Amino acid sequence: MHPQQDPDRWARLHAVAGEALAATKVGEDAVAVDLVTGYLSGSPEGDEDIRELVLLLFSECSGMVSALGSGGATPVKMQVFDEAGQEVPIDDADPPVRTAIRALLAEVHGDQEAAAEQIEIALANGAPQELATVVLQALRWTVKLALECQTRDLPVSEWIATSLEE
Repeated sequence: MHPQQDPDRWARLHAVAGEALAATKVGEDAVAVDLVTGYLSGSPEGDEDIRELVLLLFSECSGMVSALGSGGATPVKMQVFDEAGQEVPIDDADPPVRTAIRALLAEVHGDQEAAAEQIEIALANGAPQELATVVLQALRWTVKLALECQTRDLPVSEWIATSLEE
């Protein structure tokens, strides 16, 4: 999951992810998605970059879920809500949301290959709006988990904490 061709690529991925997290935190979802898609449209490795960016976010989420669950001692509940704010069963969620959930659960269970496969499915089969939904889910979960970890004095990656301070 570490971009190797361009030594500055990893820093750029962190920077765009950080800006998108800051926008997501203040409810600017469209801005967050535009930041990501704008970055990717200018990148010669667009699909690779989106894969790396989403996997970066899910990897960070996985670490925070583990911290919140006391390393597995305390279960962490995943919930999915519809546009009206009502909880829906995961199987009834929209396909891109299910894809995001599967990718996150794979990361939480240490199966990075399965997480990458879920993102590949979204890249190969999803319309741009569906891919945007996966990205937005990753951003939202990262923000919510980071804020909860900070509330409980649990570790949050420095680049995420810095992004959420702005």
